[in-house]
Amino acid sequence: MTEIKKNPKVDLYLEKATHWKEEMTQLRELSLETGLVEELKWGKPCYTLNGKNVVLIQGFKEYMALLFLKGTLIDDGKGILIKTGENTEVGRQIRFHNLKEVTDLKAEISDYIQKAIAAEKAGLKVTKGKPTELVLPIEFQKKMNEMPELEEFFETLTPGRQKTYARYFADAKRTETREARIIKYIPKILDGKGLND
Repeated sequence: MTEIKKNPKVDLYLEKATHWKEEMTQLRELSLETGLVEELKWGKPCYTLNGKNVVLIQGFKEYMALLFLKGTLIDDGKGILIKTGENTEVGRQIRFHNLKEVTDLKAEISDYIQKAIAAEKAGLKVTKGKPTELVLPIEFQKKMNEMPELEEFFETLTPGRQKTYARYFADAKRTETREARIIKYIPKILDGKGLND
């Protein structure tokens, strides 16, 4: 039997949680039962193996999820893994809307975590597509020049989130619309969130 070590930072995170508390607690137990090390990364419970991130518990407004950081390496025989965004290459989630969904999938969740651990132990690497150059609309570049902290926070976002923002801003035909979109989403960027988070 694997000794389960709970991280006090995650205890505090769950104590303060006002949404998805029971679901996150259940996913925490399932993750800890596998022998992974519990940490708090990016403000979320993260489970690691030899310092490598394996799974992350995420709470959103409409759903909560268990993110497999190298999800493309997992055989998804049950068809329950979801690509986290249109530009995501590697990560995959199992999404939940209530505690019953977590409970009903306990065996599958444990199985998928074991598959993720096996992939990590085997040293499997994810092959990513060729990165494309990020083209930012001139209005957004101008705003980042005015607000250095905006540029700093934008650069900390994942490449997929950066591309999604760049496309969304650039898709507007009129300068006024592009500027309005940029102003609207500055708080989300400064909060480290993607367009759809």
